[in-house]
Amino acid sequence: MQSPNVTIIAEDFGHLISEHRDAEGALLPILHAIQDVCGYIPDAAHPLICDALNITQAELHGVISFYHDFRKKPAGRHVLKVCRAEACQSVGGDAVAATLLDRLGLDWHGTTHNGAVTVEPVYCLGLCACGPAAMVDGRVVGRVDAAKLDALLAEAGV
Repeated sequence: MQSPNVTIIAEDFGHLISEHRDAEGALLPILHAIQDVCGYIPDAAHPLICDALNITQAELHGVISFYHDFRKKPAGRHVLKVCRAEACQSVGGDAVAATLLDRLGLDWHGTTHNGAVTVEPVYCLGLCACGPAAMVDGRVVGRVDAAKLDALLAEAGV
C-alpha cells in the first residue's frame, strides 16, 4: 500500500478527476485514483467530484460508504481485513476477529498506535471454502487461526 500523501492540493484532485471523468461509470475510477494517491478519500475532494460528475454529496457518500475498499480517513501502513460473512463465521471467524481486536486493543477501522496496521471488517473475500479468511494489503489468506494471525501481525511490524 502506498503511504498516504496528506499534502495533496485541489489541483491534484482536479487532475485525477479529469483523467477519468469522461469514462462511463467514472465515479469508481476517480475514487480509486484519489485513494491510491492519498490512502483515503479526503473530504476536500468531495465537492470537486460532485461538481465534475453532477452528483449530490449524498450520492457520493452512499458510494464511498457502500464499498468496503474506500476509506474516509487515513489507514496504517498495512491494512488487515477480516471476513465477517457467514461462511467464515461458521468456521471460527468470530473467534479470529475477537482475538485480533483484543490483541491490538482496537475496534474495527482502528489503527495501532505505531501506525503499522489498520483493521477492517469485510463481507466476503471469495475464499469461503478456506475460511476464516483475511486480506493483508491485497493478499488473501485462508484458514486463518491464532498462529496465522501472529505471523500476519509480525509481518506488519506489530
